[in-house]
Amino acid sequence: MQPSQAPVIVDARGLMPPEPLNLTLEALDVLPPDGEVILLLYREPTPLYDVLRRNGYAHRTEIRDGGEFAVHIRHAARA
Repeated sequence: MQPSQAPVIVDARGLMPPEPLNLTLEALDVLPPDGEVILLLYREPTPLYDVLRRNGYAHRTEIRDGGEFAVHIRHAARA
């Protein structure tokens, strides 16, 4: 059994648009099939969700203490 890969963290807290989106898309370009990108922000990246969906990614967003958002992104499961 192979150990799971550590998630790729994109810490975009404090960055101005479009830099968080650009950094996230760069990380997704090299994401292995079973990998995960975690995007950290101080605001919810609502426009990103449609981009992810259209490009075959699923996401789960959690709101952490202090109002920080952590968006967990993976390849969408193929049916």
